[in-house]
Amino acid sequence: MPLLSQQYEVTTCGIALEDMLKSNLAKEVPVLPKCFDIVLHACGKAHVIPKTEEERQEFYDVNYQGTVNLCAALEKTGAPQALVFISTVAVYGCEFGELISEEHPLEGDTPYAKSKIMAEEYLTTWCKEHGVVFSVLRPSLLAGRTAPGNLGSMVEGIKKGFYFNIAGGKVQKSVLMAEDIAYLLPLLEKKGGVYNVCDTYQPTFGELSASVAKQLGKQKPISIPYWMAWCMAKVGNVLGSNAPINSYKLEKMTKSLTFSNAKARRELGWEPLDVLTNYRI
Repeated sequence: MPLLSQQYEVTTCGIALEDMLKSNLAKEVPVLPKCFDIVLHACGKAHVIPKTEEERQEFYDVNYQGTVNLCAALEKTGAPQALVFISTVAVYGCEFGELISEEHPLEGDTPYAKSKIMAEEYLTTWCKEHGVVFSVLRPSLLAGRTAPGNLGSMVEGIKKGFYFNIAGGKVQKSVLMAEDIAYLLPLLEKKGGVYNVCDTYQPTFGELSASVAKQLGKQKPISIPYWMAWCMAKVGNVLGSNAPINSYKLEKMTKSLTFSNAKARRELGWEPLDVLTNYRI
């Protein structure tokens, strides 16, 4: 928000306390005060593993129906010149892999991935029909203040002293500094397209955890052998979601998953921020 405000007159819409226009996109068509030049659609539901059908449906309500409702609101005031949609690399459905590109088929089968794929498809058609320059950004793990997902879990674990690396923490993950979204927006106004966005350097869990620990004034996290982590994960499966590790988390922590940002760098002339240098808690 502060970075965008340096370049644009910004109006925000959503359910967050700081949003200017209060609206739950999953349930209603918002009333917009005017036609906007550029729309950055970043509303979404993520980072939750659904346990019930109701929880699964929430992904479609927020990520897909929320998109439909936003477009309905834009039709009433006039279509923007450009629309940028924040999607996710989860649409590829990959649990591991190296430098996955935008050419990879969209095989994500979770409610999160499916709802984002549906939203991408809807927006592709809607923007074409209304003459809107359309861009899709597919970020990897996001790094920033109060980082969500696995990085946020790492920070909390190190704060509380129970985070540990597995087998040396050599697993690599693609990460993107959150403010890079603001730097990308002006590059997409006229261009459009679909882009993976992440740091060019693919840090390891060991490097990330060492950086976080140093900032928190903590000891560098220890590393335990895989067999020990496997045993702990089996116990975690019984204890439930509050356990520091379970089989699902173990798989995430022991398989590298990286994405290529070559297309965004080549076509947009964009160079991402270095995460290990710029990430501050």
